[in-house]
Formats: sequence, C-alpha cells, structure tokens
Amino acid sequence: MKEQEYINDLKEIKDIMNRSSRFLSLSGLSGISAGFCALVGAYFAYDILYNIGYNRTIIGQKKIDALVVIGIVTLLAALGSALFFTFREAKKNGRTLWDLQAKRLLINMMIPLVAGGVLTLSLVEKGFIGLAAPLTLIFYGLALVNASKYSVSELRGMGILEIILGLLATQFIGYGLWFWTIGFGVLHIVYGTYMYFNAKK
Repeated sequence: MKEQEYINDLKEIKDIMNRSSRFLSLSGLSGISAGFCALVGAYFAYDILYNIGYNRTIIGQKKIDALVVIGIVTLLAALGSALFFTFREAKKNGRTLWDLQAKRLLINMMIPLVAGGVLTLSLVEKGFIGLAAPLTLIFYGLALVNASKYSVSELRGMGILEIILGLLATQFIGYGLWFWTIGFGVLHIVYGTYMYFNAKK
C-alpha cells in the first residue's frame, strides 16, 4: 500500500516539475484559428497569383508586394487569434500567460523564425519568390521543434511534418501555395483539433 502511495507521490512530483518547466497553456483552438487564418490568406494569395494571370516564371513587383502584405496580415491575424485563445486557456487554468516558461518558448521559437523570415524576404526581394513557401515551412517547422522542449509535445510532431512539407515543396516550385496551405492551414487545424479534444480527456 505504501509502495503505491510512493509511486503516486512520484507521479505528482513529476507532473509539478513538468508544469513548472513547460508552457502548457497552448489551446487547441489557437491552432484551429491560426489554420483558418492561413486558409483565408491562401485564398487571397491564390486570387492574386492565378485569377489575375499567373506566370510561373515572371511575377511582377506589384504582385510580390501584394503577397507580402497578405502574408503579414495573415501572420498578425493568426498570432492575434492564437494569443486570444491561449490567454483564455491560461486564465481558465489559473495560470499566468507571461511567465518564465512563456519567455523560454518565445525565445526558442523566434530564433529560427526571425532567421528564416529575414532569409525569405531577402530572396523574394531578389526575385526568388518560388523559395518563399518551402523556406517558411522549413524554418517554421524548425521553430516548432525547437519550442517543443518548452511546451506541449505535439509541437514536435507538427514541426517535423512542416519540415517534410517544406522539403517536398523545394521539388515542386510553382506549387508552393498548395504546400503552404496544407502546412499552415490544414495541419494547424488537424493538430489544433487533436489537442482540443485530447485536453478534454
């Protein structure tokens, strides 16, 4: 009987240590909302690339500028909705949104994201727009894998899938928007739904 109590105590200590070292307030709804924002952004990007006459080799500066604006707006909308649901999850569980674990998560996620963002914008500016989708997927995947050490384990699996999609997209230049839609839209919704229902168990 005492042995079972010791085991239960060890499990409780492990859970406490896990909560103190990881940011666990990520909500599945954050992923779902970010995915829907990505799908809306992809729709407008598709409209610019295809419905106005898409040429796989020549894309004018106006279209590039429009795509960059869509990307920024989509990113801000996704971040805003994700923060809203994460804040709500933290409040529901009596946790602080901005603590040491959140700082660790953000720092380790931002290093690959900033590096990838700067590289992607630099290449797009030089006309290599076909590499935008593969690079953003790869660096986002690296950011998720890096951040998974400080948050929920599902981030690691999602990050690996994003990297694989990005690498595949390098072999199908010209179809990057479809890979981007799957990676940032569909995968977010799938993983967000899984996390949402898994948290209720």
